[in-house]
Amino acid sequence: MHATIVLLPGDGIGPEVTGAAERVLRAVAGRFGHSFTLTSHRIGGAALHAGQPPLPDETREACLAADAVLLGAVGDPAFDTGSSERRPETALLQLRQALGVFANLRPARVWPSLEDCGAFKPEVVAGVDMLIVRELTGGIYYGEPRGVAEDGRSAYNTMRYARPEIERIAEVAFRSAATRRGLVTSVDKANVLETSRLWRKVVTEVGTRYPDVTLEHQYVDSCALLLATNPKHFDVVLSGNLFGDILSDEAGAVVGSLGLLPSGSIGGRAGLFEPVHGSAPTIAGRDIANPIGAIASAAMLLRHALGADPEADAVERAIGDSLAAGHRTADLVADGDATPLPGSAMAQAILDRVADSRAA
Repeated sequence: MHATIVLLPGDGIGPEVTGAAERVLRAVAGRFGHSFTLTSHRIGGAALHAGQPPLPDETREACLAADAVLLGAVGDPAFDTGSSERRPETALLQLRQALGVFANLRPARVWPSLEDCGAFKPEVVAGVDMLIVRELTGGIYYGEPRGVAEDGRSAYNTMRYARPEIERIAEVAFRSAATRRGLVTSVDKANVLETSRLWRKVVTEVGTRYPDVTLEHQYVDSCALLLATNPKHFDVVLSGNLFGDILSDEAGAVVGSLGLLPSGSIGGRAGLFEPVHGSAPTIAGRDIANPIGAIASAAMLLRHALGADPEADAVERAIGDSLAAGHRTADLVADGDATPLPGSAMAQAILDRVADSRAA
């Protein structure tokens, strides 16, 4: 198999974790006899520092021509006070629109060897395995009108959803649930928001097409509480753009660290895959960032963009085996418990297992 993969290292810890994922992808290509063409391009603050817009035309065109895109992170405090056009995060919104990816898949699982590493009791999180399906190109992040009043004393955003947008993301959630435990939890705020009332109506209609899948509705605030008190309840969580963004970060606490979470955005010309964590500028360059989110995102790329399930399984097995062997980065180690591995050493432990025939 030949595939063209665009790498967008981005900002902060992005280059570190993307470099780890790139090495794993190259190991997969060698192990399974594939040919991957990997090219790197600027995005976000890295582009702004080079005198370019957050999403340079060259980067956009490379992504549109690729089979898949792997992103590190965007975000740079140097541009926090700039206009929307000069903020690194603008690049990510523009790229999602350009690619047409509308379904963001965010799996959150608790690895058996990490049941006691987070803030939750092991008996609460043991066996957690959920998939958050987040609508990605609508809602308040993209709604118009938006802006800041001329006097600077007020600002406004618009939350807007149309029936086709809700229907297509609901289809993704129900199809996913049909291959899992068969439960969709749809998240809204229908007691307050008109957009949520339409959301609930359309999701319910789509659910009738899937008689073997159970549908339940949750207000976002009660869902956030249930996610913290009984996370094993959830199978597939379906949400709009804003709610999914927040809940998936909460899922990071459930599984032990945001650094473990991958994501994949699908449904467009090329899939966009990225770890859920941000650019974490305060730890950039210190070799302490957890590369697992990025490496697991590479596994999602293999599965969802290239249809390479055995290869994705090998990467995920290598992650699990490395964790089972006791390897831990700083975010997975409580103070005084153990000496954490550098991020590069964690990446190497996973890489060694991918390259080993026993990982395939």
